[in-house]
Amino acid sequence: MVNMHKLMKQAQKMQEQLQQELAAMEFTGSAGGEMVSVTVSGSKEIKSIEIKPDVVDPDDVEMLQDLVLAAVREAMRLADEAVGEKLGGMTGGMKIPGLNM
Repeated sequence: MVNMHKLMKQAQKMQEQLQQELAAMEFTGSAGGEMVSVTVSGSKEIKSIEIKPDVVDPDDVEMLQDLVLAAVREAMRLADEAVGEKLGGMTGGMKIPGLNM
């Protein structure tokens, strides 16, 4: 019989390695024809927000807010897709308890 403790330690080590790999990955989402760009890590930490000066209009702050929100959502979506692909490749599509991201 497989030693369950050893198996869980291996799964934990895999999860830690995966978290390190994801933290090192970066995904950039943009909106408004790349007037606003947001870069996030694979662990969904916002790394940077870039706003082109042309999009800053004091009379239309709401548009800028919408563009930032859209860019953040796109970057997060890209990160989620990459995490899903990475996890699916590691587990063969199986759900393994304790290996949740």
